Amino acid sequence: MKAALLQDVKKFKIDIIEKPIADGNKVIIDIIKTGICGSDIHNWEAGNPKGLIMGHEFTGKIVDPGSRTDLKIGDRVTALPISPCGHCEACETGNPQYCKKAWDDAIGLSINNPGGLTSTIAVRPDMVLKLPNNIKDEEGAMIEPTAVGLHAVHLADIKVGDNVLVVGGGIIGLVSAMFAKLDGASYVAISETNSARGKKAINLKVADEFFDAKDQNFIQNIYQKVPNGFDIVIDCSGNTKAVQSELMAVKPGGKIVLVGVSPTPIEFLSVIAVMKELTIQGAIAYTKEEFKDCINLIANKKINVMKFVDDIVPLADTQIAYERLTSGKDDAVKIMVDPNK
Repeated sequence: MKAALLQDVKKFKIDIIEKPIADGNKVIIDIIKTGICGSDIHNWEAGNPKGLIMGHEFTGKIVDPGSRTDLKIGDRVTALPISPCGHCEACETGNPQYCKKAWDDAIGLSINNPGGLTSTIAVRPDMVLKLPNNIKDEEGAMIEPTAVGLHAVHLADIKVGDNVLVVGGGIIGLVSAMFAKLDGASYVAISETNSARGKKAINLKVADEFFDAKDQNFIQNIYQKVPNGFDIVIDCSGNTKAVQSELMAVKPGGKIVLVGVSPTPIEFLSVIAVMKELTIQGAIAYTKEEFKDCINLIANKKINVMKFVDDIVPLADTQIAYERLTSGKDDAVKIMVDPNK
């Protein structure tokens, strides 16, 4: 079967790989749709690890249910891509994202466990979740990034009437902004270097205002709108300049939630955080319950994630899709790949 393998810095190679073989335990899934994630882009830009088959946001159809007696051939499913051990303190308290093993064998994030940029994958049975019939294939592939945003907003602990700044207008930023509004934030702003994405956040009605992060008067512009600073800042960018600006933009006693992942160290003046008595909270992935919550929210039409889906491309156009998402000019935030085309 065909797969898009990471070949080098910002370069994919379409190659032939072996299909996974049923072993009576793992669930064998034919991929229908897979999303491109910001963490995938980090790997693509680094060109490492070579040979990685990405794609940890997906909808698929059961080919072999493995050890799952509650699943049958043809069922549509998605899965948590993580690989927690299941018996450590983190796992037993419902926080598998903290498990030291969570990312060792993660789908599409580890070299030995191919993700959805191919036709068929093998998934550990306890991570597989059946999709309700009224969830579209594209919605199923949106569950994973939606859960990331939900987890970030849960950690932000937004109160009714709060002013919230979301830094970064990619898919996680837009989903986080959406949930911030649902949690009662009275004013949600997006900051972006890509003005097309910033304006899109307003058009999609997940943000009230867009601040151009390239503007030399960025901080002054913020304080004209929010004189005391933001109650909450959710960082979905993961870069030094953004974090430095966030320290200035948040009010004394406020909170910064770090969702964006940086491949390099981030430097900032800790004296600002000290003098403002800021809370800086990391956010990684989601709990299994939050993942399930997103399935229910989508199935019950409480949230609309289809509005974030910009395009669906064949496997051969994976390279073009990544280039589009990193151009800094295109307003696309979520492009999906259909590996069967």
